[in-house]
Amino acid sequence: MSYLFPNYARDTIDLIDGAGSYVYDQNQTRYLDFTSGIGVSNLGHKNPKVLQALAEQTNKIWHSSNLYANKLQEQVAQKLTMGKDYATFFCNSGTEANEAAIKLARKATGRQKILTFKQSFHGRTYGALSATGQPALQAGFYPIVAGFDYLPYNQLVPLKEKLTDDVAAVMLEVIQGEGGIIPAEKKWLQAVEKLCKENNSLLIIDEIQTGVGRTGTFFAFEAYQVEPDIITTAKALANGIPVGAMLGKVELAKAFGPGSHGTTFGGNNLAMRVAETVITEINQPTFLSAVVAKGNFLKQELSQLIDQSDKVCAVRGAGLMIGVELDSPETLYTVIQGLKNQQLLALKAGKKVLRLLPPLTISQQELEQGLKIIRQVIQ
Repeated sequence: MSYLFPNYARDTIDLIDGAGSYVYDQNQTRYLDFTSGIGVSNLGHKNPKVLQALAEQTNKIWHSSNLYANKLQEQVAQKLTMGKDYATFFCNSGTEANEAAIKLARKATGRQKILTFKQSFHGRTYGALSATGQPALQAGFYPIVAGFDYLPYNQLVPLKEKLTDDVAAVMLEVIQGEGGIIPAEKKWLQAVEKLCKENNSLLIIDEIQTGVGRTGTFFAFEAYQVEPDIITTAKALANGIPVGAMLGKVELAKAFGPGSHGTTFGGNNLAMRVAETVITEINQPTFLSAVVAKGNFLKQELSQLIDQSDKVCAVRGAGLMIGVELDSPETLYTVIQGLKNQQLLALKAGKKVLRLLPPLTISQQELEQGLKIIRQVIQ
């Protein structure tokens, strides 16, 4: 018997070690990791600089209450905001960051309604689950939080119809991750930003999976030339140490005064020390341009499979966040199992999309090795 709730469909392999782009199971079988712990280990496993930062902080204070000043939090916030006028709230996860964003949007605007999109994923707690446009994930948990409407992604007319003066915010992912690696169209996202400003509604961009360099810019929205009012991030922010953050424009800060929102563990010293190192390593032009180059190579090579196999319908994504749409859920299951048998780990997204999220530090040789395995299994 297991002493755990069965809420995860767990594989039998138990990953007990990792180094760089590889992980090792309980039998010491080595796997090329194209999951990064679902977009978490962007700097790879046991990254030396991350290890050093963590080791240094373990010899200092690990946790202090948020009732006291925290220089580390200030330093990380400054690096996250990249010189722009945002204030930062630190928490422990992506879903917590989105909960904070929802609360801030409603409190700052005095409005209640929030518009999100079908196939979106924003988390599992009640507010974040209610923002998620996937009824299957909400089943069994009704009543969910009221005030959310779900619109078709990349369509402007439905948004115009719903964007009334009671809308606090529009909340979206630049690339829908769990929904099937679906990128926003640039003109659409720019139009969404414009409509929000005209309606005095806030634009919340969920960068939980797309942020911290995953798509080739530090935040994915940077490639779209938009400026959200609220940004949420987590997953890769501390390369596996739990941390999340919500960034909001400084004029919104007065809505989150003392006692309005909080967390016990959010912004703890261990997470902040590692997050500072991660941001410093990733938010560099040379690092990000390498992600773009590797992502373009991976996407171009995989796109050839559209003509080579009737199982492959489309290839999409940006940077090292790539989705391969297959012809059926059954094919997807077979491919993921086949990849595992060939010692490559990959993920699903939506019902029939193979999701590839290798570490951003993956080498060209490792990318080519992974591509070879993917081709063999699909063909």
